[in-house]
Amino acid sequence: MEIAQLGNPVLRQRAEAVKTSEFSELQPFFADLEKTMIVHHGVGIAAPQVSESIRAFIVAPKPNSRYPNAPLMPPTLMLNPKLISQSENIEMDWEGCLSIPGIRAKVPRASEIEVSYQTLDGNTVDTQFSGFAARVFLHELDHLEGIVFLDRTDSSEYVTDAEFMRIIEADMR
Repeated sequence: MEIAQLGNPVLRQRAEAVKTSEFSELQPFFADLEKTMIVHHGVGIAAPQVSESIRAFIVAPKPNSRYPNAPLMPPTLMLNPKLISQSENIEMDWEGCLSIPGIRAKVPRASEIEVSYQTLDGNTVDTQFSGFAARVFLHELDHLEGIVFLDRTDSSEYVTDAEFMRIIEADMR
């Protein structure tokens, strides 16, 4: 699957809800979406990022060179996700995006959230996320609303991937 890049109109559209009756026929698409995320070393991916304007994404935080302190969470497909509530505590931390390669920025996000989503079998899951997992969920949810992480920060916060890695390596010393 090809990753839609910033400038592609699909990234600025509000995605449509997925009908429960479509869940099973979309299963191969969701499997390909997960493979695409893994191939591109993502910690999450939303359907609009592969030019499918539907309300679905995968959250899969894991430690890697860009996010060494990320928690390990198995890839979780979330259909028709909703933000129920969020804490008033806001944390600034680094984000990047498969659809905006080469750029990172510090983005303010709620540190704790309560969410709801459907699974492929049609069940509704109500759960909470905190820290990096909350950040990934909120980043992917933004994609379903036509928002990219750069919209949530000031351009003075943008850095290249190379500068980001220098900053991360310095912080780890």
